[in-house]
Amino acid sequence: MPKAETPFLIVNPKSYLYGQKSLELAKAADEVAKDTGLQIYFTCPYADIRMIRENTENVIVCAQSMMPLTPGRGMGHILPESLKEAGADAVFLNHAENPLTVADLYATIKRAKELDMITVVCADSVVEAKAVACMDPDIVLAEPTDLIGTGQVAEDSYTTDTVAALNEVNPNVLVMIASGVSTAADCYNVVKLGADGTGATSGILNAPSPAERVREMAEAIVKAYKERA
Repeated sequence: MPKAETPFLIVNPKSYLYGQKSLELAKAADEVAKDTGLQIYFTCPYADIRMIRENTENVIVCAQSMMPLTPGRGMGHILPESLKEAGADAVFLNHAENPLTVADLYATIKRAKELDMITVVCADSVVEAKAVACMDPDIVLAEPTDLIGTGQVAEDSYTTDTVAALNEVNPNVLVMIASGVSTAADCYNVVKLGADGTGATSGILNAPSPAERVREMAEAIVKAYKERA
């Protein structure tokens, strides 16, 4: 089973892409992961997980969310085992567009661990990110919600302060800074400042060539990490 590594890139089309369009970008990201050696996650709608897993080799397929359900009752809910069986090795949790209660978030992180699924957990402030880090996810995505989709990146001090704060609470948690990240230069900057990884939605999908934007971002992350090291 894959483990969360530093550095990484998350390609997150949300629900803007599905079916064949989702697969096309996933295949492009797969090539980039192979060429650069960078750990790349690809999120997709639940119904596309198996198709993308069966047609890629290098990306980590990431479910958009799930519930702390166990096999049995739960009609209409999202069973973790079904996502894992379909090919998801990671899961996004607590995104601003699909927030969870603290109790459900903690329970779902535990369920993911039982299935060896990587957890990427969102938080909209440093305070919330520190609380989330105490739940021991693999990756904490600390992003000011008001910057999502704006193309406006948080100030450098936000990245450095957040990384320091989370490392103090739980040094085993990887820190992702992504809100407003839309260019390769943005990716380079946040990783150079200390983030373990980053990702984007509109910055990739609105590019003249989304596939080429993924490659530019991946190469920038690899470059920044090597220089930082």
